[in-house]
Amino acid sequence: MRAAGRHIIRESSFWHRGAELFYDDAGEGALAVYAHGGFVSQAAEDRMGLFDWEPVLDAGQRLVRYDARGHGRSTGGPVDTDYTYVSLADDLLALLDHLGADRPVNAIGASMGCATVLHAAVRAPERFSRLVLLIPPTAWTTREAHARNNLESADTIEREGVDVWLAAKKRQPRPAVVSDVPEFPPTPAEWILPSVLRGLALSDLPPATAVTELRRPALILAWVDDPGHPLSTAERLARLLPDADLHVSLTRSDIHTWGKRIAVHLARPRP
Repeated sequence: MRAAGRHIIRESSFWHRGAELFYDDAGEGALAVYAHGGFVSQAAEDRMGLFDWEPVLDAGQRLVRYDARGHGRSTGGPVDTDYTYVSLADDLLALLDHLGADRPVNAIGASMGCATVLHAAVRAPERFSRLVLLIPPTAWTTREAHARNNLESADTIEREGVDVWLAAKKRQPRPAVVSDVPEFPPTPAEWILPSVLRGLALSDLPPATAVTELRRPALILAWVDDPGHPLSTAERLARLLPDADLHVSLTRSDIHTWGKRIAVHLARPRP
């Protein structure tokens, strides 16, 4: 265990499909699970200072945050299909089984984690209460170019090494709204990273017809001028989901309000 702010964090892990998946468990109350974005981890996100979880914990949520397969402390292998959104959703549902979640839980996901949550909720809607979708990734009509870039990146890493890929990434402009957020090396090991990239290249959000059937209250939080997380995806999700609220941040200070917005959303009673 370790302390973080006013809360004690309990560290644990479980095994699923050949990987040990590590998670942090904090707070008391209704269970909420959080899935992070691609190439980072819980610890990396904390160092980035991007999201504030204190309001969620203070609002009486038991928050479980886990490192995705092959990311952070969690293990994984060089198997492309292990890192598709569908496979990552399977890991999330396995986490709920491991936690003994016998009633619907709240689910929060950012980027890759947002896609993970959506796929899990489409597959097993009865297991979820409220959804929070942070910076939805490029999807549907905008996905092809992103997928092609991921495949090229995987080839570059295998051919020339991860440092060449990272140098190319640093030359790309960052969204102004998060330009001051520190960057860290990817948490998947170099020997796994090409498989992560190829798995993501094989992925997309669930079909629109499936999203329209997802009758769970959803909060969508997005920012602007980010090709990897275009506002068009967030706006389309807001139109497709039967019960969704969309908030778009134009400044870094507004992103700091997301923790409170999430806490308010999760505390609302189901209609």
